[in-house]
Amino acid sequence: MTRFLPLLLAALLLIGGGVYYMSQNNGSVPGVSIAGAQDADVEPAPDMVMGDENAPVTVIEYASFTCPHCANFHDTVFKELKKNYIDTGKIKFVHREVYFDRFGLWAGMIARCGGEDRYFGLTNLIYAGQEEWIGDGDPGNILANLRKLGRTAGMNDEQMDACLQDEAMAQSMVAAYQKNATADEINATPSFVIDGETYSNMSYEEFAKLIDEKLGS
Repeated sequence: MTRFLPLLLAALLLIGGGVYYMSQNNGSVPGVSIAGAQDADVEPAPDMVMGDENAPVTVIEYASFTCPHCANFHDTVFKELKKNYIDTGKIKFVHREVYFDRFGLWAGMIARCGGEDRYFGLTNLIYAGQEEWIGDGDPGNILANLRKLGRTAGMNDEQMDACLQDEAMAQSMVAAYQKNATADEINATPSFVIDGETYSNMSYEEFAKLIDEKLGS
């Protein structure tokens, strides 16, 4: 399980001195300042939801795209959870992003760039290819690798440029992260809030038993 950084420290990592820069093929993309993400006039980004809105059980996952334990959860537990509980209308699943670093934020911006219809498909690609797109940790290479994933999902460079330059979107995403993680007292990833109760990472068998208990099965 990846430990959660204090919110102020996480914000400072994201801000990177006030502005961070994204590049592609050594060409600069305008920086996005997120220093004002906690301002009262910043509207938090909406939740990304999968499953029946009226499902009897709600599962909220807090996860970072750069967290290996989160990637493992999506590669193993989530697949079974989706097949047996989300697709069958038993649970509503909410994916909330946690940002330990700017790379996780970039990945989130690419994922949201595809809109609600593509979000979870891109999320799966990002988690599945985590080691490859993070690579050697070079920011330019990371961004280029994330763009490749975006192209795989059918987006073009113009669409991704627009998303990566969208300061308002970046601020709203960080605002949502700070607001929700604070409210739910999240201190590690992945963490889960299931019908208002918080749980740490668990196996599929543990997950299924817990949900079945809540369903009264």
